[in-house]
Amino acid sequence: MDTNTLFDQLEQQAQTCGPQGVIELLIDTFRREKKYHELFDALLIRSRMRAGLPVILTKSLDDLEEPLRSQVEDAYLEACREVGLGLLEQGRVREAWTYLRVTGDRQAVAQRLQNLPVNEDNLDELIEVAVHEGVDPERGFQLVLEHYGICNAITLYDAQMHFRPRQQQQPVARLLLRWLHGELLENVRADIRRREEEEPQESTLAQLILSRPELFENDAYHIDISHLHSVVRFARVLEDAESLKLAVDLCAYGKRLSPQFQFQNEEPFGEGYEAYELFFQAQLGQRVQEALEFFGRKARELSPQEHGTGPAEVYVELLHRLGRHEEALQAAGELIPPGSQTLGFAPSLLELAVQSRAFGTLKELSRRRGDVLGFVAGLLEERLRDQD
Repeated sequence: MDTNTLFDQLEQQAQTCGPQGVIELLIDTFRREKKYHELFDALLIRSRMRAGLPVILTKSLDDLEEPLRSQVEDAYLEACREVGLGLLEQGRVREAWTYLRVTGDRQAVAQRLQNLPVNEDNLDELIEVAVHEGVDPERGFQLVLEHYGICNAITLYDAQMHFRPRQQQQPVARLLLRWLHGELLENVRADIRRREEEEPQESTLAQLILSRPELFENDAYHIDISHLHSVVRFARVLEDAESLKLAVDLCAYGKRLSPQFQFQNEEPFGEGYEAYELFFQAQLGQRVQEALEFFGRKARELSPQEHGTGPAEVYVELLHRLGRHEEALQAAGELIPPGSQTLGFAPSLLELAVQSRAFGTLKELSRRRGDVLGFVAGLLEERLRDQD
């Protein structure tokens, strides 16, 4: 609409419908023309008018009394939601997020990001909001893989994901695991087809390489070795059977690589693919006692001063994943020094006590560690459950 025409209409609206009619006309115009930044300001003006406040508000919201303050704040959030979603529909992701961030509607934003067409203009903005802002990391990493490759995805995971909640890490680690496993599997199959001039019948990496040592002659490999090492390391956060089987398959391949491609690993995975394989297999019900003895020995023999709490946390987490919650609680109390800075890989004493219902054990450990809050938590839980 021509600006002068709009001015004339607003003047006429003021004469016939009053101030409320003016602001409604302005809002309708901005909505129709998808002028979202202007729409936001108009919506705020309407909210102030409805609250009986001046159109031009010079006070801070903090200066308003209840319930007026809450009323204006609710209108502000609703305006942010409408404008942000409108901008998102236009593919203006970064602009949309400046409004949607304050609403807390991450799930709604994530759903819309899933359906938003990707183009050169919004690709980097989508990745920024999905990954860096934590709205939908899995969607963001899918885009990184498709448009920038697994090398960039691995670098981004190392930079962004290690200190995120486990529920955010797992979908991304699973995505990278499947992607790399699929690529490696196809590369190995292609090498065999070239050598044998027929399609191999085996379905896993372990089966494909079992009786074909020639695949590794002259220090040969079929995928970037650093990518393989990184993805196996990321897979430690995964617990579902399908992912664990893929991780074991990658380890079977990694073990066959030349010694010069066996990376240095932090304890308790100093043995590299052998140790990772044992960790994954135990969760699939294989070599369970061997794994517990191996990681238990590491947790007890490796000094926390030199190696941190990692060895103990891996052992505690393995016990936890195997459903041995009270053993995990005992191990955590024994092996993780009080007040130490942990990696957050294993559950806390309180979480393990809830899962095992061993509140007496929690009290005993807490007393031994000088943890008054832990002792009280165990005492209260014990008494409250006795009353039920």
